[in-house]
Parts: sequence; C-alpha cells; structure tokens
Amino acid sequence: MYLKKLVMAGAISLMGTGAYAACSYENQTPISMLSAGFEAWKAVADAMAECGNFEAELDQEFRTKQPSAFATNPSLYHIGGVSNGTITPLLNEGLIRPLDDLVAEFGQDLSPNQLITIDGKIMAIAMMVNTQHLMYRADIFEDLGLEVPTSWDEVFAAADKIEEAGLVDHALGVTMKSGWNLAQDFNNIFLGYGGQFVDDANMPTLNNEAGVNALETMKRMTEYADPEFLVSDSTYVQQQFQQEKIAMANLWASRASAMDLEGESQVVGKVNTAAAPTAMEGGPPATTIWWDGVVIAANITDEEAEAAFKLILEGLDTEMVQANNGAAIWLIPGYEPNRLAEGAIATLQAQPGAAAYPSTSAMGLMHTAVGNGVSDFLTGATDAATTLAGIEDAYLTSAKEAGLIAD
Repeated sequence: MYLKKLVMAGAISLMGTGAYAACSYENQTPISMLSAGFEAWKAVADAMAECGNFEAELDQEFRTKQPSAFATNPSLYHIGGVSNGTITPLLNEGLIRPLDDLVAEFGQDLSPNQLITIDGKIMAIAMMVNTQHLMYRADIFEDLGLEVPTSWDEVFAAADKIEEAGLVDHALGVTMKSGWNLAQDFNNIFLGYGGQFVDDANMPTLNNEAGVNALETMKRMTEYADPEFLVSDSTYVQQQFQQEKIAMANLWASRASAMDLEGESQVVGKVNTAAAPTAMEGGPPATTIWWDGVVIAANITDEEAEAAFKLILEGLDTEMVQANNGAAIWLIPGYEPNRLAEGAIATLQAQPGAAAYPSTSAMGLMHTAVGNGVSDFLTGATDAATTLAGIEDAYLTSAKEAGLIAD
C-alpha cells in the first residue's frame, strides 16, 4: 500500500437539504456513505450534502458494519469512509472498486499523495493524515511549572505532580475500551518498544520483552486514569478533556479541534498538542500513522459510481478545507496548520519515525486477538507472559482458518 508521509512546517445521519450554494452542480443520483463520526467526517459529509440527494451515516462502529453492508448486491452504501486500518476486509472480499478510470476522467486536481495505490490500482482517495499525539492542558502545565513530556516516563512524572495538585479528576485519559481501541493502544506502545507483530511467515512475535514492556506501560497508564478505562474510547476521552476532567491524553489528532468548540468545550484555548511520547530512549513516537479517505463500493452501477466520485471531489475540495481547517491534518490544497496540529506534525516529522499502521490480513487478525486479550492483564486476571501467549494462540487459530499459516 502506498502512503506518502506529510512533510510540512453513536450514529449521526446527515441528509442533503436541497441547498446547493456551495456545490458546483446539483446531484441527481441518490448516494449514501458510511463512515466514522469525528469532526473531519462531519465536515466532508456536510460538503457532499450541499449537492443534494446525499445521505451520510456517521457511526464510530462503521468498521464492523461496512463489510456486510458492502457485501449485499446492490451495496447498502455507495461510499465508505476508511483508513489504512479498516480498508483490508473490504479489499480481501472484493467489495470496493478500482478508481483509476474515474481519477483519469475527473480527478485531475487530486494530489499524488491522495491516491492510495494497492497492487497497482487506485483503491482509495485519502483526505487526511491521522495519528495519536499528546494533548495536554497548557494552563495546568504552566501553573505547575511542568515541561511538556517527550517520553512516557516523563508523562508519568508529570502525572504524579498533577494528581498531587488535585486540579483534575484524573491526570491521564486513555483510549482503552475493550476491543479495537484497547488493541490500538497496545499496538502503539509495542511498536514504540521496537516490537514486531508477525514474522515473514505470519507467525506471531508478541511474547517477548517488547510485549511485556508494552503491557506494563499500559498498566501504569491506568493508574492515572478513570477506573472505568475499559469503556473509555476516543469520544469518552474527548469529553473528559472538554469537561475539564483530565490533563493529558495520547489522543487522535482528528479529535483536537473539538477542544475549541464554543458551547461544547470548557477548555477552549487551553489545550495544546505535542508529539506522541516515546516508549524508550532513542525510539520513535509510540504511535502509528494513518490515512483516512474514501472508497466506492463494487456492488453498485457504473452510473452510481460516477455520481459518488463527483460527490467525493466536492467533499474534498479546498472550500471545505478552508471552512474546516482545524478539523484534520488535511491532504488537500488550502490547508494551513494551526496550534492543535502541531503535535501531529511533530509526530510525522520525528526521527526515527513512527510506523504506518500495517494494513495486512495478518494485522487485522492480530488486532482482534490483542483487543480481546489485553484486558485480562490490566484487570490482574493473568500475568504478562500468560496474556501474550493467549493472544498468540488466538491469532494462530484465526490465521490458520484464514489460510495465512499452514496447519
């Protein structure tokens, strides 16, 4: 998969209203989309809706719904919002179509780093780069005379002082909801310790020092977090920030703009961002680099695919970016980074660099196994070695069933 890194200084339903003032044409073909529900996707969906005959379902559980929805014939949705971590099931089942012909005919204004090429074919149009980076209450850090952490050890040292001061309910917010979110936190820390998920033969390689260190670091994170951390996802942590309940979190860059939403946030202007903390001295930021973008379903007509692609271009134009500049690290002309993008950009530019999330079938199975297994360690039900062995066993079972490993 091609991903060019940037180098630079539940569910909501939205329907077209018939107001086309900001759209270059009036869409005549009913088109629908299923995507995540954070601010950037809301902005893109709003821009598409201005063309009319468009409905978007913005749902944080999109990744579990898309495969079955796209597998119907005709597909239940024309457009899918994906990332390099969620596109794989759609690719494996042949549920999305190559976009080369549509790009050639209509996509001359797309930049090269928006064209996600897989096995020689353009399969997605990227709109933004996303990563988890450090978000922190700048006012609290200033009041306590704290330096901005660059490593997890420094995060914990700052957390001790913040908790001692009693300025917030919890020093740290964590995205450790059981399942996908919990696995992603492990993945970040594991890679930060130099871990590798599988070898060249797709055999698991977690039960080692990097795996143990990752689990122990996560356990320490929970000591500064809400005790209900196993239900804490990105929206939960975003709201903790907005309600002045936490002082720090390694949270998605796509969530940063919500800190300054007047009427929703109590911390407007108080949250700054920095590069994701490192897990070990001299290591990369303990996070992964993602792109988010759009795909078009295979099980729709060519006419619908063309209409969907034209809507995509309207949703990803400079006018949308200029109206929603702070909602993402956009891969679209017109984007100008603001203070809430500084952490993501610092993460993207760090040397050694953070890894792009590995978009492979093996990683999809590993992600599921990790998400199901790590909670046992965090709750004290198993030790680190037993937890990692259990994850590897669960992965092996799935990988053999999927034909990735011979019996």
